[in-house]
Amino acid sequence: MAINPEEFGASFQDFMDQMRAQKKPAEAPFFVRKLQEHFGMEPASLPVVSELLPRHNQANLHLAMEAYVAGEGRSAELLGVVGLHGFTGKGLSDLVTARGGFAGEAKEGPVEYTNVTLDEDRVLACVESGVFLIRDDAERLVVFIRDEAKIGSWKHLAVEVMARDRATAERFLSWLREAMRARSVYRGHVISLSAGYPELTVKFHRLPAIDRQAIILPEGLLERIERQTIGFGRQGHRLRQARRHLKRGLLLHGPPGTGKTLTIMYLANSMPDRTVLIVTVKGLGLISHTCAMARTLQPSIVILEDVDLIAEERTKRGKGSATPLLFELLNEMDGLSDDVDVLFLLTTNRPDLLEPALAARPGRVDQAIEIPVPDETCRRRLFEFYGRGLTLEVADLDRFLKRTEGASPAFIRELLRRAALVAADSSDGELCVADRHLDVALHELVVQGGELTKSLLGFRSRIGFGSSDRSSNPE
Repeated sequence: MAINPEEFGASFQDFMDQMRAQKKPAEAPFFVRKLQEHFGMEPASLPVVSELLPRHNQANLHLAMEAYVAGEGRSAELLGVVGLHGFTGKGLSDLVTARGGFAGEAKEGPVEYTNVTLDEDRVLACVESGVFLIRDDAERLVVFIRDEAKIGSWKHLAVEVMARDRATAERFLSWLREAMRARSVYRGHVISLSAGYPELTVKFHRLPAIDRQAIILPEGLLERIERQTIGFGRQGHRLRQARRHLKRGLLLHGPPGTGKTLTIMYLANSMPDRTVLIVTVKGLGLISHTCAMARTLQPSIVILEDVDLIAEERTKRGKGSATPLLFELLNEMDGLSDDVDVLFLLTTNRPDLLEPALAARPGRVDQAIEIPVPDETCRRRLFEFYGRGLTLEVADLDRFLKRTEGASPAFIRELLRRAALVAADSSDGELCVADRHLDVALHELVVQGGELTKSLLGFRSRIGFGSSDRSSNPE
């Protein structure tokens, strides 16, 4: 039977028309359907406002989102996302427009969490990647939290907000920023910043408890220091009302071992309402980040010890030497507005090397206070303080007060520790420190220890010590 080409063509066309009529329209991708239902309109036409946050703010972001969702009249559905691929982060725009290809089709998946370590080794599970569908009475929001990593830069968190209009999205981000500041996990703690690829990290510290009696200084000196620091903090509200500036800098200088660090630790402990930021060796290149965090977490303290290491006078660095860290520190101290309650506590063993603009110019350092080598009165108090817990049977304490002229508190502390060890080695009974034990300890530290030991412990006695000296060598 011969086939009529015209009849075959007509039959085939009719068959194709029937197949097209029976074919169902392709179903929209999952997230396109979800956002259509959420907004009641096509999501691809809605504005998206985004913001990048440092990774160390992840816990703060998580707590702020929890607080927002828990607000009266609000509810949220949290969805996980899989299927978005690419060398750069794929955001909400890709979520509602992807149909395969390079970006891939976004599908629902598990919500990704990451554990963030907080103070005292507490752990908070925070959303790493997830989409919040938020209902706020009649308002509708979509918030996409995801990782954002670019080659050559620190990792960030991207927060993207979709709303029916741009102003609503911007208001939400403004609320989020303020909530993160108010609920910061770093507020009121002792922290330091360090740089390490691929992200800046924040470490929690615990300062030792320092009793005021441990700060043994000449009469009236500690009171001056407290007035400039603790006193300002107590009167901050009244000073601000009187239009007095609150930002201030205090420089403690003096020989090694005289108690500068101990005094700093005491001051930090005495102002528990302040966030303390310690600039460590690993954080020297992060001064601007540290000061920015100090502004955010005010009232705060920035502690920078041995400031001469970065603020050495430019003329002493040699021709062509650069001091970028010095410039950064000066700019940050100058750049703080007068009503910012940030206290800079700086220390140095070499005030003669400090850049004059840092050491003398008001607005950078308001007061420089010398922590001197203890005089005889202070040395007597130091023997009493560091002798606590020991039975001291020293017949001629005045002789040791004389022999330790020029000694720092650190030296006297080590002297009594060494004397206690000598006493323990010579007797199995009660630990009793007598003159002979102090003689042996002094001889070991000053004569046998050599110049390096004396330098490390801050001992600059003008009295000569020889191997035949009776007070130094009891043999």
